[in-house]
Amino acid sequence: MTYEGKHPKLNEVIRNIEKVIIGKRDIAELSVVALLAGGHVLLEDVPGVGKTMMVRALAKSISADFKRIQFTPDLLPSDVTGVSIYNPREQEFFFRPGPIMGNIVLADEINRTSPKTQSALLEGMEEASVTIDGVTRVLEQPFFVMATQNPIEYEGTYSLPEAQLDRFLLKMRMGYPNIYEEMEVLHRARLASPLESLEPVMSLVELRSLQQESRAVIVDDTIKHYIVEMTQTTRHHRSVYLGASPRGSIALMKASQSYALLCDRDYVLPDDVQYLAPFVLSHRLILKSEAKYEGITAEQVVAEIINNIPVPVKRAVNE
Repeated sequence: MTYEGKHPKLNEVIRNIEKVIIGKRDIAELSVVALLAGGHVLLEDVPGVGKTMMVRALAKSISADFKRIQFTPDLLPSDVTGVSIYNPREQEFFFRPGPIMGNIVLADEINRTSPKTQSALLEGMEEASVTIDGVTRVLEQPFFVMATQNPIEYEGTYSLPEAQLDRFLLKMRMGYPNIYEEMEVLHRARLASPLESLEPVMSLVELRSLQQESRAVIVDDTIKHYIVEMTQTTRHHRSVYLGASPRGSIALMKASQSYALLCDRDYVLPDDVQYLAPFVLSHRLILKSEAKYEGITAEQVVAEIINNIPVPVKRAVNE
């Protein structure tokens, strides 16, 4: 595992997260990429692999206001956004903010709540604001949602609609640790949770500055064409019923800019696009029924597209 060639400050955040989460540097890096790009993450995996710890470690590393929403079937939209309560002594309403009013929000088991409540979170994710009693309240930046869902249990769950899946910049899976990583987890957890001793290594002011810096990362026209060609190919693939929208192209470009900054570069490479495409595009594809019956996955479709599209090469300096 190498730490070379990374942005010094962002590398500090990732190394801080690794004090809590063992052997998941790629997940830590991708989470930071999404945070820099102003996007959100859907983390799909079985219980107990450290999804909640991952988000809490990220929040503590950047000294952010952390909120957690445990989604249940009886959760109401006001439980997410907040509610106006009447004060009889003052004879006026005052607003009690909900858990969405945080910098980093963990939406735990998001598919267990009703579509109506999911939509309350969706507005905040897309608009960076929520409307309560006809009043629009802007969410403090940075605002980052990491939602989790269990892919095993389907009884009593509500599948996320395509419109909401499209709002997530990245979709990831953590996976189980190997035997040595799991032994290290036991070693660190035998006395106390490593999360308790975690200290911030970045301020919110520094994070906002880096977010601005990521938007200034250069994306050559050849890279833009590569991204657009990739997303457009998803719309005509034989196994795909509905391909990635232009929002997918924008998401892939922004994620590539943030990943380039993480790699301490001020320009995007084709390698950045290739690495991020499966995480950015796969959950935006709806496969045809026959493709699902054949066991084809969206990740396989994206991998095939990446292999078939010619990689843009560096142009000569005197062209």
